Amino acid sequence: MRPVEFIPHPSAFIPQYMLRITEIFHSIQGESTHSGRPCVFVRLTGCNLRCRWCDSEYTFTGGERIPLDDVIARVKSYGCNLVEVTGGEPLAQAESFDLIRRLCEEGFEVLIETSGSIDISPVDDRARMILDIKCPGSGEPEKNRWSNLDELRPLDEIKFVIADRADYDWARGIIEEKQLAGRELLFSPVWGELDLKTLAEWMLADRVPARLQTQLHKHIWGADVHGV
Repeated sequence: MRPVEFIPHPSAFIPQYMLRITEIFHSIQGESTHSGRPCVFVRLTGCNLRCRWCDSEYTFTGGERIPLDDVIARVKSYGCNLVEVTGGEPLAQAESFDLIRRLCEEGFEVLIETSGSIDISPVDDRARMILDIKCPGSGEPEKNRWSNLDELRPLDEIKFVIADRADYDWARGIIEEKQLAGRELLFSPVWGELDLKTLAEWMLADRVPARLQTQLHKHIWGADVHGV
C-alpha cells in the first residue's frame, strides 16, 4: 500500500510575522484631533531617535516578541474600533507595515504616530498619519525626513512638540517655508517645561494656523503611568 501523502494546508506557507511589542492597552486617546476618544494602543519596542524630552524611553529596549495574529487578536479583544500604532518609533520595525495593513483589512480606524524620520510611503493608504516634525529643542532636528511631507494626505496630521520660544519660532518658520498652512497642524508643549497658557498666548498673538493640544492622558492619570 502506498503511504498517504501529506499535503500541507496553503496557510502553512504564509509567513508568521513577529513584532517586538512593549505593550497593548485600551485607553483614552490623549493627543491629535482624535483626543478624548477611546483607543487601543499598540506600542512597539525600539526607536532610532533619542529626543531630549522623550516620555517613552522604556520602549527603547526589551519588549515581547508576539506573532502578528496574536497582536490582532489582542486588539480585537477590547471591542474598540480606533487603534493607534505607536512606539518608540513603530516604523523602525519592518513588520509594522504588515501590522498596519492587517488592522486596516480588519476594518479598524488606524492612526500611526511616527517621528517622521523614516520613509512613510510604504504605509497603507487607509491609515492616518500623525507625523512629528522634530524641533531643535528635541536634539534631533537633523533627523527630519522632509520628503515625508509630500506623502501626506488631507486627513493626515503634523505635530510640533515645543520646548521653548526658540522651538515655537522655528516651527512657525517651517510652516511658512514648507507651505503647511491649511494642513492639520498640532502644537504641543513639552510636558513640565512649557506652560500651556504661555503657548496659547503666543499662538493667539501670532494667529498661528495650528491647533493647540495637550497630553490629555497625563492630565487624567499622571505623567509617569504606563499602559493607560
